[in-house]
Amino acid sequence: MAMGELLAQQAFAVPEARAWYVIARVLDYTATALFLGGSAFVTLLWPAGAGERRTRRLLTVGWLFGLLSTVAGIGLEGVWATQRPIIDAVDWQLLQQVLHLDFGRVWVAKALLWVLAGVVLADLLHRGEDAARSVAWRVGALAIGVGLLRTTGMTGHASDAAEAGITQIADLVHLAGMCLWVGGLAVLLIGVLPRRRAQELAVVVPRYSTLALISVLAVLAAGAVLAWQLVGSVDAVLHSGYGQILLTKLAILLVLLAAAQASKSWVKRRLDLAVVLRGDAATVRPFVYSVAAETVLVLIVLLAAAFLVTASPGR
Repeated sequence: MAMGELLAQQAFAVPEARAWYVIARVLDYTATALFLGGSAFVTLLWPAGAGERRTRRLLTVGWLFGLLSTVAGIGLEGVWATQRPIIDAVDWQLLQQVLHLDFGRVWVAKALLWVLAGVVLADLLHRGEDAARSVAWRVGALAIGVGLLRTTGMTGHASDAAEAGITQIADLVHLAGMCLWVGGLAVLLIGVLPRRRAQELAVVVPRYSTLALISVLAVLAAGAVLAWQLVGSVDAVLHSGYGQILLTKLAILLVLLAAAQASKSWVKRRLDLAVVLRGDAATVRPFVYSVAAETVLVLIVLLAAAFLVTASPGR
């Protein structure tokens, strides 16, 4: 049977291979959000953060896992589609078969984009705030970021929808919003809040609150378009495996939005006090807990998103 036919018959994939592939996709989504969202946070909201040790490590980890999960995903796609043992993910003949498919070509391009992203990251680590404020660096980072988002969407269900153009635009917006939201949360939790510097809290937190609101609205709007284009009916949402995963993701997202609202309430009611008290730990701690809860819930949402990639839409 041809490799392309095997890729279409995902229902026959062995559970172990699917599990590893889901793990690779979760790492891919998480790493993309950390790197692109974290870079956007530093560029747009906190250029001084380019010199902060924890933030630099976060971006480096995001880049490293992005590259590794992309390379691993090529082999894992092959073993998942062909029902072969997981060790065959490094089999050269299988890799050659995958590389002759659209998925393989797209993910090779994505791996190369991650290599280029490493150049962008190296410049940021070397020049720090100067790079984050540089127009040339921002243009380069934006181009690579759009490329990474686009290649991620090109191997999902969006490319198979009836209205492919609309669906792929919605997918790009959905991924971009997710990255800005999630990556920003991570930098806020790991980079900004531990410093407890009053001036940074006063400037950065309200800016991120606004960016997060815009990102969430983009995620919800684009997600609604994607759900309708891919599933097509309420009955399919309620009675298909894809629809059940989608409903689970939505339920977790609603809990996540409740946690985000708690964070937003703290910003409105307690941020000024935290600034006056120069980042007093007891005053900032509830906000830290809320942001941490959001981060954990986001990881669960990304897990659901990875399962959606491996499920067949219920149209």
